[in-house]
Amino acid sequence: MLLKRCGTLQPSVSLGLSNGNDSKKFKGDVRSPGVPSRVVHVRKLPNDINEAEVIGLGLPFGKVTNLLMLKGKNQAFLELNSEECAQTMVSYYSSVTPVIRNHPIYMQYSTHKELKTDNSPNQVRAQAALQAVNALHGGGMGSMAISTDASSMGGATTQSPVLRVIVENLFYPVTLDVLHQIFSKFGTVLKIITFTKNNQFQALIQYADGMTAQHAKLSLDGQNIYNACCTLRISFSKLTSLNVKYNNDKSRDYTRPDLPTADSQPSIDPQTMAAAFAAPGIISASPYGGAHAFPPTFAIQQAAGLSVPGIPSALASLGVGPGGMAAAAAAATRLGLSGLAASGGHNVLLVSNLNPEVSRLLGVYGDVMRVKILFNKKENALIQMSDGTQAQLAMSHLNGQRLHGRAMRVTLSKHTTVQLPREGHEDQGLTKDYSNSPLHRFKKPGSKNYSNIFPPSATLHLSNIPPSVVEDDLRRLFTSSGATVKAFKFFQKDRKMALIQMGSVEEAIESLIEFHNHDLGENHHLRVSFSKSTI
Repeated sequence: MLLKRCGTLQPSVSLGLSNGNDSKKFKGDVRSPGVPSRVVHVRKLPNDINEAEVIGLGLPFGKVTNLLMLKGKNQAFLELNSEECAQTMVSYYSSVTPVIRNHPIYMQYSTHKELKTDNSPNQVRAQAALQAVNALHGGGMGSMAISTDASSMGGATTQSPVLRVIVENLFYPVTLDVLHQIFSKFGTVLKIITFTKNNQFQALIQYADGMTAQHAKLSLDGQNIYNACCTLRISFSKLTSLNVKYNNDKSRDYTRPDLPTADSQPSIDPQTMAAAFAAPGIISASPYGGAHAFPPTFAIQQAAGLSVPGIPSALASLGVGPGGMAAAAAAATRLGLSGLAASGGHNVLLVSNLNPEVSRLLGVYGDVMRVKILFNKKENALIQMSDGTQAQLAMSHLNGQRLHGRAMRVTLSKHTTVQLPREGHEDQGLTKDYSNSPLHRFKKPGSKNYSNIFPPSATLHLSNIPPSVVEDDLRRLFTSSGATVKAFKFFQKDRKMALIQMGSVEEAIESLIEFHNHDLGENHHLRVSFSKSTI
């Protein structure tokens, strides 16, 4: 055990004992770490330590009720809400030494049973940090993230909060969203960067703290994403924080929804790579090595021989739902691997309880080519998507969603195409051809819109907003249909985009149908999609 007896301290602050002797000055904590107290003495902290980082040491074990910082001595005192929580903390750190910025941290019980802090500037800052953390977490211990500013604290345990992930046997595409869905099972994922190094698809994944990263590593290392392939090899990174410049299909900072996309830019700079890996290697911003962003030839050949029905069972073992499978399938289509479409080539959907403009809603997940309203059941329609992957995406995200008070039913049809009426045979306008629709979002091969496919949510992403349109204009527009706007926010660095939060998911769905492609003037048509962010 790396705990040592601590030397004499003489801080200018009172530490009150539980017997009410608040005026007693602390002269040294000479007690063995084996005698429990809910006050924990933390030593050997780095010079640039901040309050949030110290609180982060105790947060995984329970509510931190008080904090005393002794920066001049590189020490601190943490008071937890119970002696049991403090015992768990000291016991854990006695076997797993926490490290912050290459500084091993030591801790033991204090002789004092509670902290009483004064109003010195140093302690005012500490109390403000403590209040901020408690406000963010509701006083509980469920979440480990302190704040976005504290996410770079370098790991509250001996391990880095950043994991290095290598995907071996890459026979199927693995997307950033699939990784996020898998790794989010173990805690809040703050940032992800994907890249190719030495012809291997790799990722750096940052959690809020080292304990969560360690849990994920123990659970996922060696697991297959899909049956018999796409094996995860996980190690701790030398980095303690990731610097994400762009939010796109190669990198994502979930704490910064305002970052630009800049798809053509590398997501990770050479300096970051040098810090992350000791061994040199060729870095590519594409998910696969080479200039054309295609997987190695052997991967395509092997993939052709693997049965697609086997994919879901391997994904299910890692908790990846239909959205994750669909995202992988979307990536397959984007890379030209049409044989990997999750829906097996069926690109016609049967949609029940539909709205006349429901094609706009399905258009979020793919390009609607044809719609045929059934003659005897006008609320049902056959909808042909551009390909099977898009049909699978629409079905997995929309089936069961409520629209105008009724649940939509979206299933794959036995039909493989929607036939247009023959010349001279009118069908009362029940069949519509949208193959040349200006609303198509995925016409361009490799469209970045594939990386912005999310389930329906109460928050909508707005884009293509002209400079003359202000917040009040958009609020009026979205409330004109009777819906409620709960919040609105322009993107800080790009006022052509904004987030708008509606009163419910159902209201957001109805608003997307009504206002996507709405003419805002100045030759700008509003683009509306679902967002994974909240305001």
